[in-house]
Amino acid sequence: MRGISTVPTYVVMQPTTLCNLDCSYCYLPFRKVDRKMPVEVAQAVAASVNPWSRTGRFSVVWHGGEPLAAGREHFAALLAPFAAEVEHHVQTNATLIDDAWCEFFTEHGIRVSVSVDGPEARNGDRVTRGDKPAYDRIMRGIDALRRHGIPFSALCVVARPEPGLATELYLYFLELGCDVLGINIEELEGVNLRDNRHPAADVTAFWAELVGAWRRDPRIHLREVEWSLRYAAAVLDGTADTVLPRKLDPIPTVAEDGSVVLLSPELAGFSDPRYGDFSSGNVLTTPLAEILDRATGTPWIREFLDGIEGCRAQCPYFGFCGGAHAANRYFEHGRFDVTTTEHCRNSKIRLLEGVLDHARDHEPTAV
Repeated sequence: MRGISTVPTYVVMQPTTLCNLDCSYCYLPFRKVDRKMPVEVAQAVAASVNPWSRTGRFSVVWHGGEPLAAGREHFAALLAPFAAEVEHHVQTNATLIDDAWCEFFTEHGIRVSVSVDGPEARNGDRVTRGDKPAYDRIMRGIDALRRHGIPFSALCVVARPEPGLATELYLYFLELGCDVLGINIEELEGVNLRDNRHPAADVTAFWAELVGAWRRDPRIHLREVEWSLRYAAAVLDGTADTVLPRKLDPIPTVAEDGSVVLLSPELAGFSDPRYGDFSSGNVLTTPLAEILDRATGTPWIREFLDGIEGCRAQCPYFGFCGGAHAANRYFEHGRFDVTTTEHCRNSKIRLLEGVLDHARDHEPTAV
C-alpha cells in the first residue's frame, strides 16, 4: 500500500453543519450553526462520482452535523444529481426519523446507520441542546425504522472499556435488531479533548469479550471483529500482503461549502498555522477528480505519507491497519509524520490482540 488512489470507493458529503444534539464526545466544530450545502455543490460532486459509479460499486455517505436536519426537500434536491448506480448511506442520530423520513429512505434507496451507544444508561453523552437525555428520541426513530421494515446498521462509541460491557452491548444490539454493528473506542479529535488513554489490559479484554459474545450468537455483522478475523485468516494462508489495498483510499469529504478534505473527515472545518485549512480544493472551482489527481501536492498530505512510511518501517501491526489515521495523528500529536497514536493502541493493536487472546483461550484441547 503506497500512495493515494485517484479514484475513491466512497465520498463523504455534509448536507448541513447543524446538529440537533450536543453530544459530549462530538468532534465537529460548527454543529450549532445551520449552513446547508447548496445544490450546486452536489451537482459538482456528481459530475465526478457518476462516471466512477458505472465502473463498480460506489457510495456517497451523508454525514453531518445531523444530515436529516437539512430537511427532506433539500436532501432530495442534493440527491437528484447522482446517477442511479450510486449507493447512498446516511449516518444519523435517529432523533428526527419518523414515518415520512422512512418513506423517503425507501423511495431513494438510502441505507441507514444509527448512532446509539447501547442501553439507556450508556447514552449519557448523547444529549439535546438543553442537556436533556436523547435516548427516548433515538428509540422513537429506531422504532419507526423497524415499523417500516428498514434494515439499519448501528454505530456505538465506547468511552471507557470495562469488564462485562462488551457482552452487555452485544446483547443489546442483538435485541435492537441492527444487521451491522461498528464499535469505536472514543477518540481525542476535533473539539473533543477528553483523554482517550486506557489501561492496555482493559481494552484488550474488552475486545476479547466482544469476540466471545459474538461467537455465541453471530447474527450481527460485527465490523471490527470480522475485519480482524479476515486478517488473521490471511496471515495463516500466506496472503496477508493482499489484505490492504494497493493505494490509500482518499476518502474525500466534501463540506457544505464545497471544500474537500482528504483522508480524514474529522479534519474538515479545522485549520493550522502550518497547514492552513487542510483543504485540497473546492468542487465549485475544481472538479473532484482533478483534486484527487493532485492530492499529494497538499503539504500536510506529503507529511502524512512520510508518517505512513514510518509506520511501515517500525510497526509489526502495519499489515493489519495500514498506518495511523491522519486525524488521530494530528489531534493527538499536532503533526502527521508521527506514528503510534492512542487510537492505534485502542482500536487496532489491542483489537487484534483481543481477538487472538480469545482464540488462544478457546483453542481445542489436544487429546
